[in-house]
Amino acid sequence: MEETLGIPLLHRFRRGVRPTPAGTAVAHHARAVLEQLERMRGELDEYAHGLRGLVRLLSNTAALTEFLPVVLGAFLEEHPNIDVEVEERQSHDIVPAIAQGRAEVGVVADAVDLGSLQAFPFHDDRLVVVAPRGHRLARRRSVAFAEVARDDFVGLGTGGAASALHAHLLQHAERAGRSLRFRVRLGSFDAVCRLVERGVGISVVPETAARRYERTMRIHVVPLEDAWAVRRLNVVVRNLDELPAHARQLVDALRLLG
Repeated sequence: MEETLGIPLLHRFRRGVRPTPAGTAVAHHARAVLEQLERMRGELDEYAHGLRGLVRLLSNTAALTEFLPVVLGAFLEEHPNIDVEVEERQSHDIVPAIAQGRAEVGVVADAVDLGSLQAFPFHDDRLVVVAPRGHRLARRRSVAFAEVARDDFVGLGTGGAASALHAHLLQHAERAGRSLRFRVRLGSFDAVCRLVERGVGISVVPETAARRYERTMRIHVVPLEDAWAVRRLNVVVRNLDELPAHARQLVDALRLLG
């Protein structure tokens, strides 16, 4: 392409490459072409048997772990000719990716600035404290985050998308004038709750996960009183009317929960 266009598209370095302004422009047009192909594929699916559509979906950790598996399972069963490519990202990374056309659909927390994206309600995500049985919180019906911020914590994630909840808690601890002490950080809600059960510390996790593990583990679930503990998860797209038919079908399935 560089030879055909007569301009460099990449800056080449010893440890990798970076697009030139011309390369960025080519990438923009390439994404537009791919979007048009997907739109054509979706429209032809009404007439051609066996033609497959692909939807690229970006999701934050909470939605991907707790809510999307059931919805995607039903959607894929109902639409055998549609494939969904799912990638876990932090909400603030998903917004520019959707805006730039790197994926068709995203699921993000309402705390992020959506810019010009269109948003549709998906699900409420309530955060709760989990503590071991016999803990002083076991008798509480609810608790403010500031009251538990000096406890030892078991955290989620050591980097990447899984650290979104960690960053969220640090932000609100700082606003409350607290500094959280994490004794360990793990890669799943199951592992977090198991260490809470052993008395390593308390944790803050989505209520759906906490209630699920409460049935089989010796943990106690205490709702947080803070307004920020209830987060709305939104489905976001750049422009619903411009999406391929199969991507709009996925958005419609996700919006049913809203």
